[in-house]
Amino acid sequence: MDKTTVLSKVKDIKQSFRLMMDGAVAQSMRDKGLNYHLNWGATLPRLREMATEIGPDYDLSIALWKENVRECKILATMLMPPDKMLPEVADIWMEQVPSQEIAEQAAFNLFQHLPYAPEKAYQWIASPEEYCQLCGFHVLTRLFMNHQEPNERGINEYLDQLLAALQGPFPSVRKAALQSVIRFAELGLLYERLAKSAVKSINLDIF
Repeated sequence: MDKTTVLSKVKDIKQSFRLMMDGAVAQSMRDKGLNYHLNWGATLPRLREMATEIGPDYDLSIALWKENVRECKILATMLMPPDKMLPEVADIWMEQVPSQEIAEQAAFNLFQHLPYAPEKAYQWIASPEEYCQLCGFHVLTRLFMNHQEPNERGINEYLDQLLAALQGPFPSVRKAALQSVIRFAELGLLYERLAKSAVKSINLDIF
């Protein structure tokens, strides 16, 4: 798709957001400190419908992500074909995540489906950045739910970063880390024992 066509599509999509405008949702987000340059308050089910109608589109996804508009960024995560997203592009997007909501949407809609998702997840949970850690733990939660077992190195890395996150400064990351360790424990008896031993070492009783 040529650049003119892509920009025309982006313009049409942005205009369509006006029809979905939900002032109450947008105001609620502003009250929670979610400040986007533009935020129409469109609901996630409506954005999913749009994504289904449009279909996977790499060029359009890249163009939408560049817009500082909540709906554009979420739609971008829904339209990006995971098998076409290079690791370096995933890192760029991760660096540009502007909010907890976008971090969560990126993890659920896109990052968990990347062919190299485990590798990125371990890299991100080791980052000092809140949204990187948040994405990493959300991705691992989904991988564990899909019965993807980490290797020995992955287990050690995960447990080290888990304990750091649970004692870290970010409430959102602590919550995501807790969700992940519950799913980790569900992988089998060995994982359950490792999880219980790890959280017990910091006097946390969640099992």
